[in-house]
Amino acid sequence: MPRGLAHDHSEKRDALRDGSAQYFAAHGFDRASMAGAARACGVSKALLYHYYDSKEALLHDILDSHYQDVVTRAEAAAPDGLRALIAALLEAFEHADAEHKLQLESLNTLPDALRAPILEKQRHLVRLMSGALQIQRPDLRGDRLRAATMTVFGILNWVYQWHRPGKGLSRAEFAALAADFAEGGLKNL
Repeated sequence: MPRGLAHDHSEKRDALRDGSAQYFAAHGFDRASMAGAARACGVSKALLYHYYDSKEALLHDILDSHYQDVVTRAEAAAPDGLRALIAALLEAFEHADAEHKLQLESLNTLPDALRAPILEKQRHLVRLMSGALQIQRPDLRGDRLRAATMTVFGILNWVYQWHRPGKGLSRAEFAALAADFAEGGLKNL
């Protein structure tokens, strides 16, 4: 008879995902190992392999879980417009600097079958942002809409590189500034 899941299975998985994300982001996914991830999480390599059969499966779970959270927040905010969507995205990114760095640097290391669902979540976020921008500027279409959408993501995606909690603008203040910037730019397109 197969053994059931432990009552704290999902909490352990979350902790392994979080600790491994920090480790992979700090050391670079290509140079990181499962043994190093296990050490960073304070568990045995055998326990880590109990949850993930490969480093790629672990990276996939880190990124897929992160994107599912981002998509859920973005979908909830999108009906309230561009400002709400920007604020929701920055809030989702707030404690996910490692995940964000891994997405930018390591997503392409995943095999197509593991990368595809994450790319679809990214495309969904792009569609949500394009829709929010188009509400502001219904005449914006095609390449100009895509360029405007990617410009807003360019503003948001690199916050993890320079923002330090407790210094300068808060994330909420930056969200308002980014929304002002996006709305002002849309008026002049």
